[in-house]
Amino acid sequence: MKLTIDHADLAAAVSYAARSLPARPPIPVLAGLLLDATGDRLRVSAFDYEVSADTSAPAAVTENGRALISGRLLSDIVSTVRGDVHLELRGPRLVLKAGSARFILPTLPLEEYPALPEPGATAGTLAGPAFAEAVAQVACAVSRDESLPILTGVGLRHDSEAATLTLYATDRYRFAVRTLPWKDADLADTSAVIPGRALTDAAKATADDTTVDLALPTGGSGLFTLRSEHTTTTIRALEGELPKYDALFPTEFAHTATVEIAALKAAAQRVALVSTKKDAPIKLTFTADSTLVLEGGTDDDAQAVDNVDTSLTGGELTIAFNPAFLLDGLSALTAESVQFDFTSPTKPAVLRGHGSDDQALRYLLMPIRLSS
Repeated sequence: MKLTIDHADLAAAVSYAARSLPARPPIPVLAGLLLDATGDRLRVSAFDYEVSADTSAPAAVTENGRALISGRLLSDIVSTVRGDVHLELRGPRLVLKAGSARFILPTLPLEEYPALPEPGATAGTLAGPAFAEAVAQVACAVSRDESLPILTGVGLRHDSEAATLTLYATDRYRFAVRTLPWKDADLADTSAVIPGRALTDAAKATADDTTVDLALPTGGSGLFTLRSEHTTTTIRALEGELPKYDALFPTEFAHTATVEIAALKAAAQRVALVSTKKDAPIKLTFTADSTLVLEGGTDDDAQAVDNVDTSLTGGELTIAFNPAFLLDGLSALTAESVQFDFTSPTKPAVLRGHGSDDQALRYLLMPIRLSS
């Protein structure tokens, strides 16, 4: 293998593939990035049996060849050099030259590296920025508790009759749902749960691509595929199903309030500063004079009070939330104002962008019961 490649192209390819490198590889070769120089492109791949990432970049290849190199080391090196990068495989070593720098890197045994999984057939295409935004919006509700693996995933549900793809996630304390139109999907009704962290990384990496192709797990394949012009990611789906969200979201409400998101976030962050416990609630009181009063802290500790303007229908209401969960929901919304829909102070509230349609983000948030 012998080639010259622009530094920016190599850095982008290595960065994309390195996202899938396992933190604790089950076998040493899975810590490597597979370099495959053929024709006029350099292909860079990573695989850990659950997630594969494969991308390519233009290169001046004078000798075709393959090499398996420590991914973390290569990533660190590429991030520090500039100018054209020259790669040459010399026996069991890869020589990397860039500017005045020269590195001699040991290779890992190619024969021990597993074959990458076959990507699924494309079911439909979405705009890259729209898909990345939808994934990021629902990912805020993904659980970080590995003892319940299914809750660490993002659900994908295709409805062929409605021609939509719905993304959803929950950690039992909140539920985020976002729907995208998917009119060109050639796929029957299906659903799958994809590991949230891997899906978020893959979607973020293709956020600047005009379009992305999706393949949902079908026929027992168990693989989700996200593909753009020069990148392909496969992710093994989680076993099981997330709770059904349709029945969880109320359709009738006793109270509705609208608040400017920027002002509410700033006030909530200030009030939360006095909380000595991570999950200590902040109390929200929506008053008849169009004021939302936020209170935090306890009688025995520091206390804080702030207020913002609101519009309210349905009468005064006092409710309490985990401040981190409230801020996550507010940050995920793209509108200027949030609409709160309430049934009662002890039942979940629904947050959505004011004036948004049913396909926009809906965020169901459990309240915290206040002690009397």
